[in-house]
Amino acid sequence: MSFAGAAARAVRVAAALLGWRPEDFWAATPADLRLALGLDDGGDAAPADAAMMARLMEAFPDER
Repeated sequence: MSFAGAAARAVRVAAALLGWRPEDFWAATPADLRLALGLDDGGDAAPADAAMMARLMEAFPDER
């Protein structure tokens, strides 16, 4: 995936789940986004399990 594609996907996630406006997204760092989404707990996070992956895949299906 290109940077533009990854950024567009990240903007959609931030808008849908966090209510961020584009200016909020672009003012944030990748670490800010991870923390806001609950994906960063200081580095001790367990890897995603099958249930978490299934939820993420349902919420954010690949575009084809």
